[in-house]
Amino acid sequence: MEPMRKLMLLTGALLLGLQAFAQTPEDLDRDRSKYATYSFRKDDKYTVEKPYQTVSVKQPKSKKIKNIIFMIGDGMGLNQVSVGWVANGGALNMDQMPVAGYSLTYCLDRLVTDSCAGGAALAGGEKTKYGYIGADKDGNPMVTSLHLAQKKGKKTGLAVTCRINDATPAGFVNHATSRKEEESLAAQYIDSGVDFISGGGTHFWNQRSDGRNLIEEMKAKGYTYVDKLEDIAGAEGDKFLGLYDEYDLKPALDRGPILMESTMKAIQMLDNKKGFFLMVEGSQIDDWCHRNKVGYMCEELFDFDKVIGAVLQWAEKDGHTLVIVTADHNTGGLSLLKGSIEERTVKVHFSTGGHDGIAVPVFAYGPHAEDFAGVHENSEVGEIVKNLLK
Repeated sequence: MEPMRKLMLLTGALLLGLQAFAQTPEDLDRDRSKYATYSFRKDDKYTVEKPYQTVSVKQPKSKKIKNIIFMIGDGMGLNQVSVGWVANGGALNMDQMPVAGYSLTYCLDRLVTDSCAGGAALAGGEKTKYGYIGADKDGNPMVTSLHLAQKKGKKTGLAVTCRINDATPAGFVNHATSRKEEESLAAQYIDSGVDFISGGGTHFWNQRSDGRNLIEEMKAKGYTYVDKLEDIAGAEGDKFLGLYDEYDLKPALDRGPILMESTMKAIQMLDNKKGFFLMVEGSQIDDWCHRNKVGYMCEELFDFDKVIGAVLQWAEKDGHTLVIVTADHNTGGLSLLKGSIEERTVKVHFSTGGHDGIAVPVFAYGPHAEDFAGVHENSEVGEIVKNLLK
């Protein structure tokens, strides 16, 4: 090939290459959102037809704490709160809580925790190992905020939508080094002294491998037993056991207002001169994030948030009740990608069917609410609660 022709061909190739890499005016645009791809499935979208009304409350002036209501949304990160807020038209009862912070949820041996270690940190005020329920890093029973409340002569209670021997509720009362010890965790309630117990899991109470009927044992100890929603409000006595399903409770729209009825019944039964400690869990926010179903997740969050609203209204009248709302961990890698506040529509993406390591919100209302402002380890949230009980 002639030298001149070879040079021309190389020059042409170089110019073509430079032209291919040259930036067009469109490439200089900083709006990169145009490159996003949205592949929505049926379970990634949700529209709320009828939003519920949220409450309005004022922060009480008192600094004296008589009662503590510790409310945990299982798997409820700021992601889930944000999605629910849009889907309900831009309002949640959590909005009424004057103090906010966030909690770092990692456990001792894993960055991404589970409900066992996450719940134990909130209950006992110290981080522990993955899978440990109400137990420290050496497997020894923790002294939890509920135990401290009992020592001070306060009444105590649990109201959840999962089986009552699951990680979070059991972590406030019982102990195990594996969540598989379900029969043992149920049996530990017999001598726990907890005044009010409400959730699911009859299978572990009266269909046990050891032949025991724990429900009958609790009745013998003076507990009123309830297994239907319509019987909660009228239950009498000063000790209550409510178990409404063989395992976990049905989804929110199917089970009805069991969490609302049981929480308000607990407040009614536990309220006394010395005060009470009540843990309430919206347990199945986590379950539906695991399944990547945003509609079911929203309804579980709404169910929990409605209870928060009723609790805040009661606490405002009482004036001496501290209410804390937080989560044990985040679930689902949930992202809010599209939607409309006005149309109450959300379109989301789940990046995982498991837990993730993103920090979770902490909200507080009532005396000493300011103690929960800022950034905390999850164990610090539990430690603050315990210190307020000492």
